[in-house]
Amino acid sequence: MTDTISNTLQQQTAFLPDPWGWAAIAGGAVLIALAIHWVVFRLLRTLSHHSDSRADNIVVGRLRHPTRAALVGLALVLVAREVPAFDAVWAKIASFAMPALIGWVAIAILHALIEAMKLKADITVADNLAARRRRTRLAMVNRIATFVIVFVTVGLMLLSIPGVRDIGVTLVASAGLAGLAVGAAAQPALKSLIAGVQMAITEPINIDDAVVVEGEWGWIEDIRTTYVVVKIWDERRLVLPTSYFLEQPFQNWTKQTANLLGTVFLYLDPATKIGPIRAEFERQVKANERWDGRVQVVQVTETTRDSIEVRLLMSAKNSPTLFDLRCDIREGMLEWLADNQPEAFAKLRLSSLEQNPGG
Repeated sequence: MTDTISNTLQQQTAFLPDPWGWAAIAGGAVLIALAIHWVVFRLLRTLSHHSDSRADNIVVGRLRHPTRAALVGLALVLVAREVPAFDAVWAKIASFAMPALIGWVAIAILHALIEAMKLKADITVADNLAARRRRTRLAMVNRIATFVIVFVTVGLMLLSIPGVRDIGVTLVASAGLAGLAVGAAAQPALKSLIAGVQMAITEPINIDDAVVVEGEWGWIEDIRTTYVVVKIWDERRLVLPTSYFLEQPFQNWTKQTANLLGTVFLYLDPATKIGPIRAEFERQVKANERWDGRVQVVQVTETTRDSIEVRLLMSAKNSPTLFDLRCDIREGMLEWLADNQPEAFAKLRLSSLEQNPGG
């Protein structure tokens, strides 16, 4: 089929002088390639829209532009094989353009597969630990593989330039001292990059983990190969190198599960009756939709001369829900105490000797 198209174009453009003849052949081949691409992807888009899977739409959308360029490049390669005059020109461009096209297609395929696999890792469910771990691995693999593809592609493109290739050979021949200097200068970046690989393997943190780091409480928003973004509860972002989470201590509240326990402390008078408080706490917790039904405990955890410390222990499905639950219970219990047991609030007691020091 390609030979037929090429022969037809050559016959139609035989009356044109070079380079117009092979330019017309190349243009015709490009138009045919674009037409084939349009027909194929029009059909693929129609099929993907009628499919129940979102992955089909993602793959088709990601591959549309790079495959168009790749088909154009393939058409020019076929023209160069049939037209020697065009081959002399295309040979100078192909060594630079083809690695770029292949790298673009490889990255598009990689990103399409990663996004399609992320659809199976739903982090909106209550117990989302497995999904968060999977998304973290996918994100790290995506970034590392993208870096490798870009690095190799740029290297192949540069090697196609004779001057750059000669410089590269010279640098390799004298790479001993230069390698030490570059290694010393790039040590922080290389350290963070290696730490990113270690993070993907050991998983000290995952996407959406609740953590306390540098005295700040927040969630792991993004994990890059060289740094991690922590979203603080007040919408600030704390950016830390990946090596920090391998070398420094930090708190991970959702390492094993997203479920958490939370407390509310009440400081009451020692004469306070705990029974009614326990009954009211259980009533409020059971009525609150944020409670996950696991834990509800009332305990006196400390006593002093003037007060007792009452701990209200409760559970929720994740850290944001737990914070709101604690606020609800704290407010509800204080209002109930003010209305039903106002004498229960802790008071400062003064002895008779302190009241009459001269007596």
